[in-house]
Amino acid sequence: MSEDAQSSEKTWEKVQQNINEDLEDSRRSLKEVSLMLEQSQAEMSKLTQRNSVITGHLQQVQSQYESLPREDIRAAYDAALEAQQRLLVMRSQLEKLTSDQAGLQRYVAMLELVKKNVFAEGQGVATAGSGGAAVLEMVINAQESERQRLSRLMHDGPAQTLSNFFIRTDIAVRYFDIDAEKAKEELGKLKKEAMATFQEVRGFIQELRPMMLDDLGLFPTIQRYIETFREQHGVDVNVSIKGQERRLEPYLEAMLFRAMQEMMGNAVNHNKDHPVKIEITVELVLDEKMVKVSVSDNGKGFNPATVNDADNLGLKLIRERVDMLGGSIEIDSAPGKGSRISFQVPALEASVR
Repeated sequence: MSEDAQSSEKTWEKVQQNINEDLEDSRRSLKEVSLMLEQSQAEMSKLTQRNSVITGHLQQVQSQYESLPREDIRAAYDAALEAQQRLLVMRSQLEKLTSDQAGLQRYVAMLELVKKNVFAEGQGVATAGSGGAAVLEMVINAQESERQRLSRLMHDGPAQTLSNFFIRTDIAVRYFDIDAEKAKEELGKLKKEAMATFQEVRGFIQELRPMMLDDLGLFPTIQRYIETFREQHGVDVNVSIKGQERRLEPYLEAMLFRAMQEMMGNAVNHNKDHPVKIEITVELVLDEKMVKVSVSDNGKGFNPATVNDADNLGLKLIRERVDMLGGSIEIDSAPGKGSRISFQVPALEASVR
C-alpha cells in the first residue's frame, strides 16, 4: 500500500471514529434532554395549578378592591405577576427542550443513516474516494451555514433588544419614585417589545424545527409553512398535495420538509432582481411506494450544470440525500425559462410512533 493510500485510510478511520463518538454523545445528550423535558413537564403542571389558585385569589381581591388594605392588593398582584412570569419562562423552556429533543432525534437518525450507508461493512476506504467524505463535508458545511445564519439573526435581533431591556427596566424603576404614570407607560412599552421579541425567538425555533412536524406530520406542516411563506415573502404559492396521509420515518419527513424549504427559499432568493412577480408551485404526491416532491417557479432560471458549484450547496446536498435514500432527482431549468426541481424517494413508513 502506498504512502498516500495509508494516509487516506488513516484519515477515513479517524472520520469513522469521530462519527461513532458523535453518535454516542448525541444519544447520551438525547437521553438527558428527554429526562429534563419530562421533569419540566411535571413542573409545568404544578405551576399551572398554582397559577389557577393565584388567579382565583386575585379575582377575589378585585371584587373587594375598595375594602382591602393596599398592601394586600399589591401582594396579590405581585404573586399573580410572579406566577405568570414563571409560567411564561417554563413554557419557553419546554418549547426549547422540545425543539432540542427533536433536533437531537433528527441528528441521531442522520448519523445512523450515514453510518449505515457510508460506513457499510466492506466499503472501507473506497467509499471515501467515491463520495462518502464529500457527503459528510456537505452535511457539515450546510449545518455550519445554518448555524451562522441563525447566530447572525439572533445577534442583530433579540440579543440587541434584550440588552436594551436592561437599561430601560432600570429607567422604569427610577420613574416609580418620580412619576408613576410615566413608569407605567414605560413598562407597557417594554411589555409590547418583550412579546414581539418572544415571538421573534419562537419564529427562529420554528424555523429550526417545526414542532408540527413531530406532532402532526408532513402534510399539515407543509401547508402551514406555505401559508407563513406567502405572508413573509409576498409571493404566490400554489400547492397540490395528493395521496393518503400517513406518518413516514422521522428522518424522511425532516428531509422532505427541509428539501421543500430549501427549494422554495432558492426560488425567492435567486429571483429578487427578477422583473416579473415570482409564482411558485409546490407538488407533493404520496403513493403506496414512493413520495414525490416538485417545486417550480417562473423566475430567471439557471444552468443545471452549476448545481455542484459552491453557491448551490443546498441543492447539491438535496441530490446527495436523495441518492443515499435510493431515489432520483430531475432538474429542469435554463436561463430565462424558470425552473422545476423534482425528486422521488421510497416512502418509508414510521415503524413506531
